[in-house]
Amino acid sequence: MTTTVLVSGRDFRPYEVIVGRGLMAGLGARVAPLAAGRTVVITDEIVAALHGKAALASLEAAGVQGRLLTIPPGEGSKSFAELERVIDRMLAFRLDRKDVVVALGGGVVGDLAGLAAALFMRGIDFVQVPTTLLAQVDSSVGGKTAIDTPRGKNLVGAFHQPRLVLADIDVLGTLPGRQLRSGWAEVLKHGLICDAGFFDWLGGGGAAGAAGDPAALERAVVRSVEIKSAIVGEDEKETGRRALLNLGHTFGHAIEAELGFDETRLTHGEAVALGCALAFRFSAAEGHCPAKDAVRAEAVLAAAGLPTRLKQVGTFRGVRLVQRMAGDKKAEGGRLTLILARAIGDVLVEKAVDPSALTAFLDAEIDA
Repeated sequence: MTTTVLVSGRDFRPYEVIVGRGLMAGLGARVAPLAAGRTVVITDEIVAALHGKAALASLEAAGVQGRLLTIPPGEGSKSFAELERVIDRMLAFRLDRKDVVVALGGGVVGDLAGLAAALFMRGIDFVQVPTTLLAQVDSSVGGKTAIDTPRGKNLVGAFHQPRLVLADIDVLGTLPGRQLRSGWAEVLKHGLICDAGFFDWLGGGGAAGAAGDPAALERAVVRSVEIKSAIVGEDEKETGRRALLNLGHTFGHAIEAELGFDETRLTHGEAVALGCALAFRFSAAEGHCPAKDAVRAEAVLAAAGLPTRLKQVGTFRGVRLVQRMAGDKKAEGGRLTLILARAIGDVLVEKAVDPSALTAFLDAEIDA
């Protein structure tokens, strides 16, 4: 059984997100109608070993000439150097404007492949085949593509919507437990943003998804995609409501930057989970949110095996984190912008956050 979620908006061509089990075998049949006859499958070395041959075989069976282009795994591949190498290989393969890129992998692969597709000959189509939970529920949907710079994450990029997203629940069975929990953080984030009932399920019977239960994972992926697609359809370029999807990210990106984007110390999902806990506690401290909701949010995140306290991941200085946050791409005119909470399932964009109050809060968190 599969579930199809339509992502549509006023300013971009609608596309389907197909969620189910055993979808990899039908990759070629779904790509063939979109491609002129050729495709490059961009993936990382780990995913290539697991799924590369099957992807190419499926494409070949459907009459699509596929080439595998691998990148090193990890956030370090979201760089100008790797972007240049990928585009050069696409040119060497003689792709043209009617060909298609397939992004087979997690968020790093999707971000880099999507940006390469956006830039190649001023934009060609691409298909997202996310192989991590984090990518299935978040980065593969919505058209954000980007690379990092030494000054921060995702600061160079473009909006380039995919033609299709295939989210195969079965491939999640190859994920290490830590990576699965990392993706679960983004699932929990969606509940915290706008669906308290979904969050309650995730903290109850649905919690089995964090340990790999396929049925719970499928339901969690479908609902997360529904939430994100509705928001993206309303606000593709993040001029309004889409900013709410960044709950936990401004805190999280600052923490990641301070740790040098070292995923052995802190994965992106773990940073988002910690950021969500901090956002709820800061919201409570500022009087936006009941303290009990901050406690509940932290408890569910912690029960999923995710960090909720700064001391769990490293040693920090409040002023340094605030400086990082001031350079976030959501900041306006140097003013701090945070996604804060009124309650579980109800968040808001708070502009011009007082840096001194935030610094004092973080200093207290560091000592907690």
